Amino acid sequence: MNMTSIPAGMQRRTVSVLVVGQVLQGLGQGATLAMGAVMASQIAGDALSGAAATASTLGAAAASIPLARLAQRFGRRPALALGAGASALGTVTTVFAAGFTFFPLLVLGFAMLGVGTAVGLQARFAATDVAEPSRRGRDLSLVVWSTTVGAVIGPNLFGPGVVIADVLRLPPLTGSFVIAIAGQLAAMVIYLVALRPDPLLLARDLEPQAAVPLGAPLQVEGALKSRSMLIFAIATIAISHAVMVSVMSMTPVHLTHHGATLTVIGFTISLHVAGMFAFSPIFGWASDRMGRIPTILLGQLLLAIAVVVLGIGGEQTAAVTVGLILLGLGWSASTVAGSALVSDLATGVTRVRIQGRTDMIMSLTGAVGGALAGPVLALVGYAGLAWCAGVLVIAVIVAASVTGQRVRTA
Repeated sequence: MNMTSIPAGMQRRTVSVLVVGQVLQGLGQGATLAMGAVMASQIAGDALSGAAATASTLGAAAASIPLARLAQRFGRRPALALGAGASALGTVTTVFAAGFTFFPLLVLGFAMLGVGTAVGLQARFAATDVAEPSRRGRDLSLVVWSTTVGAVIGPNLFGPGVVIADVLRLPPLTGSFVIAIAGQLAAMVIYLVALRPDPLLLARDLEPQAAVPLGAPLQVEGALKSRSMLIFAIATIAISHAVMVSVMSMTPVHLTHHGATLTVIGFTISLHVAGMFAFSPIFGWASDRMGRIPTILLGQLLLAIAVVVLGIGGEQTAAVTVGLILLGLGWSASTVAGSALVSDLATGVTRVRIQGRTDMIMSLTGAVGGALAGPVLALVGYAGLAWCAGVLVIAVIVAASVTGQRVRTA
């Protein structure tokens, strides 16, 4: 039995379930993380206002491998459901932390919320478990795209949340968390009930052969399966994420110092988020048709243009907005194509373990990028931060060019 024996409707159903789950979880993530900095600031002061985002990122990194091991042993369904449940529990924890104004509990709550981010990362790989090789990029990108809904709607739930908080007599800023809890629990139920057959367990039935060592010279879609290629794919995802997080996280600070209103800052970040997720299906299609490495190069080119725009025009709000959009688009192309390449290379029993490590490294580099961005901004300014990020982009472009040449001559 092989992949071609899977009915197309089964894979479409799997992707649809993953998309619905991500939309519901995205509502929760967007609603709660949007208030994280404000809550941390109110409880512990401005100096620790970034602790919520940092805790969430580290929580995602810490959960990536345990969730991957759980999926490897029992399948995607229990892993995704447990992660969604942990995220819901984290939301409840943050409500209690706000009520007791206890900062360590708030940090713990947001770390648990980060498990939801790890679920989203695993869900994109789940879309490729039984996908046709020629459609892996598109199926993966549809799950990434579904994040757009929660990312855009979630932060706008503050208004309804105020009404809910008044009715339920909850602490200020936590009303939208009720919506988040409902969304996360609904996602957990959908994963448990509707994600049948489990795509990972089905993939094992269809690929009963023993795992192939990563260094073995097997051909897949014309590309040489090798450890160096896998390292390149993971590094591309991680570095692209670090570039995006470091520049994006400091943009609100930079705009605030230049007198931009909260409305303008919110609009700029919303357009950036739209660039990250809304066009991912286009990049998924491109990675299937053009190839993984050409699409990665396209993403790095977009990141490079973004860096130039921000480095030269960082003093102008319009230029910053354009640069942030391009930054999101470059991240999207690089992450979608890089993740598809990881799915191409990781086969057999190594698949889920490698995917979990990829997610962990991605989250950790994002946390490091965000942590270093503040000191860099203070030392060399916003333009200097953009040029520093550009050095990383150039490194990926060189690596992608060399890797692409190796594949063509293999």
